[in-house]
Amino acid sequence: MEFPRIIIAALRGGSGKTLLSIGITAALSKSGKSIAPFKKGPDYIDAGWLALAAGRPCYNLDSFLLDQDQNLQSFLSHSIHCDISVIEGNRGLYDGIDLEGSTSTAELAKLIKCPVVLCVDCTKITRTMAAVVAGCIQFDPHVSIKGVILNRVANARHEKKLRDTIEHYCGIPVLGAIPKLSQQHFPERHLGLVPTPEHNWAKDSVAAVTKIAQDHLDLEAIVKIAEQAPGLKAECGMRNAEIKNQEPTDGDQRPATSNQPALRSPKGGGGKPRIGILKDSAFQFYYPENIDALTAGGADVVFVSPLKDNELPELDGLYIGGGFPETHAQQLADNTGFSTRLKDLVEDGFPIYAECGGLMYLGETLVLEGKSYAMAGILPLTFDFFKRPQGHGYTIFKVDRENPYFEVGTKIRGHEFHYSRVSNWTGDKNELVFHMERGVGIDKDRDGIVYKNVLATYTHVHAVGTPQWAQALVHQATLFKKG
Repeated sequence: MEFPRIIIAALRGGSGKTLLSIGITAALSKSGKSIAPFKKGPDYIDAGWLALAAGRPCYNLDSFLLDQDQNLQSFLSHSIHCDISVIEGNRGLYDGIDLEGSTSTAELAKLIKCPVVLCVDCTKITRTMAAVVAGCIQFDPHVSIKGVILNRVANARHEKKLRDTIEHYCGIPVLGAIPKLSQQHFPERHLGLVPTPEHNWAKDSVAAVTKIAQDHLDLEAIVKIAEQAPGLKAECGMRNAEIKNQEPTDGDQRPATSNQPALRSPKGGGGKPRIGILKDSAFQFYYPENIDALTAGGADVVFVSPLKDNELPELDGLYIGGGFPETHAQQLADNTGFSTRLKDLVEDGFPIYAECGGLMYLGETLVLEGKSYAMAGILPLTFDFFKRPQGHGYTIFKVDRENPYFEVGTKIRGHEFHYSRVSNWTGDKNELVFHMERGVGIDKDRDGIVYKNVLATYTHVHAVGTPQWAQALVHQATLFKKG
């Protein structure tokens, strides 16, 4: 089958591939094409922007968290109903975790036989850029680099030198040239963009970069390259794929809240377990696959917000993903009705699975610039914050102690990215059920704190690569529902 597709890659992080990917996705979508957006690697923020640009969820492709068949299945199942798939790479094209470039964008490009468009930062460089591009082409002949986009071009003379030398020496077209921009439409924080739920003018930013793509890129040529991608055999990755239409996920849509009638049967009754997901500008980091997996596992999913909702609706379990609770610390601290009810439920055996920001919210205190903010108080943890990441990258942990969600002996791959660190903990180290073989975790080589039916961790997992995660949460919610 034909799956028109293209990867936007770069020489390094910070080259502008995210803005170009957003602009290309939005511009093609505006022209009437249905675009399937993907982000290579463990990234929630860029994926959120791509989802907004495409008007549909953005899925992550990652060869560390998923095996080859899982990546192929995800790509095919979410591309099949769309005109073109746009995949944003991460870091440099050939950057991976080892000498062979494992987990690199190039590795993904070869797996899905995808043409690559290379975004290059042209600041203070001309003819040398042709040598750099030629080196990328020759470095791995199995990576199909089909075009170049020039970014941060000084003027027309600068563009001409770059265009002429690249096309002459490299034999591939220059597909556009983006000038140095005087206005920053995408504010940044930490090591990336501010997430869409926290950016009040997110749609305006997408509109601005759409105009840039329309004015400065050869979109027709980009589409032609995507359409010339070699065919893929859908049956290779579609064995268990559920094909369905997806709705946009811009962070504001919530199917149900505490202000709406409860949908589940009374405790002990029949029907599906009802699992809440905290989703707002404080808690926003979720793989769409994780939410899909809970639904596929038999749960009704309900989005709730500790920023907007004064109390919890009737639920049988809760999933709290990552985010930035520190930027909403006062609001979270003030909503004592929500946190008190949550704490009471936990004492009754209510199941919660929490990641990163969720871990911080379940703790006792966040300390920011010397000021303390009370959180839910379920776990005896105090968190301090730092200017540099305290944990950043892929993780591997082995489950070595009993817990409600993973069997002892299971080895799981995930990732972590946090600026916080536990500064005070009054618990027992035996309450930490993960041994970190790669990564930082909560305490030295330990992660995954357990209290009753709560498990909270700095590590994010991907439901496709770790299917037992969703199965366990749905199971625990079912048990709680039955009483």
